Amino acid sequence: MPQRDYYEILGVSRTASADEIKRAYRKLAKKYHPDHNPHDKTAETRFKEVQAAYEVLHDPQKRREYDQFGHAGRGAGQPGWRSAPSGEHVYTWRSGGGPDIPVENLEDLFQVFAGGGGMGGGRGSVFEDFFRESSRGSHRRRSRSAPREAEEPRPDIEHPVSLTFDQAIHGTTLDLRVTPGGGGDSQTVSVKIPAGVAHGQRIRVRGQGNRAGPHSSPGDLYIVCQVQPHRYFRRIGNDIYLDLPVTLTEAALGAKIEIPTLDGRTVLTVPPGTASGAKLRLKERGVKPPGKQPRGDLYALIRIVPPRSLTPRQRELLEELRTSGEGSPRADLGW
Repeated sequence: MPQRDYYEILGVSRTASADEIKRAYRKLAKKYHPDHNPHDKTAETRFKEVQAAYEVLHDPQKRREYDQFGHAGRGAGQPGWRSAPSGEHVYTWRSGGGPDIPVENLEDLFQVFAGGGGMGGGRGSVFEDFFRESSRGSHRRRSRSAPREAEEPRPDIEHPVSLTFDQAIHGTTLDLRVTPGGGGDSQTVSVKIPAGVAHGQRIRVRGQGNRAGPHSSPGDLYIVCQVQPHRYFRRIGNDIYLDLPVTLTEAALGAKIEIPTLDGRTVLTVPPGTASGAKLRLKERGVKPPGKQPRGDLYALIRIVPPRSLTPRQRELLEELRTSGEGSPRADLGW
């Protein structure tokens, strides 16, 4: 049964680049790998075909020989065609890494197998050398190619970092000790954390990841930000929320209260008659995210806190307020 064309096996054109051949091989090797197809003889056969095709086409010299001579010109240990000085094609035999032996016709070929052609030794030794070398080559290809494909490290790696709330808001620079995912020595990488990063956000550091192979470009390092909570600020999107406790009189009569912000302390005006749960906005006092996005706002959430204890005079004044007809806040609820 004639051998299938190697380009057809990998599903690529004869002008395919080395990268296209490599990608096609990886895809098919994973698809037909024996570990993924136990007891499937068809998949096992296809896997061997893919291995054999890639063994030739990924090597520039072997590929040139295959393009010129086809299956007959695939190197040592196999019969093949070569060009004689006259330009004619001569069928040759090479055994055990020795010199090419020209075979002009089938009769000469039989003489080579029988021990003629200047080889020395008997018929059995020639066949034994041929099949022994072929078996060794197949074993080496299986032991090298399949495990290496399975063990290749992923080019990109992730490294989580813990940031304080202030570091995430204002930015910082961290020196990180990173160990490549495929093993090897660890290295120190200096990473700039831009101002305004959010919890779970990833920062890419180009060229600091793994290499998929000895001749490939390195992947990237992704820093995964894990932001610790703040004592009193809460971040929702790019807005900052702050719970602001106020007294009964501050809410009823209004007040000016000093509060913290991301940029330092400032004075907030509480209008008279402010209800508990009201949100007082300080425009553009929130988070400035990376890039050209607008800055968020700061919201002070009003929490009216009644006094825990009253003096006789305070109680008297509150009783007077209640009996003066202050009105019920539940009047419009329709209860």
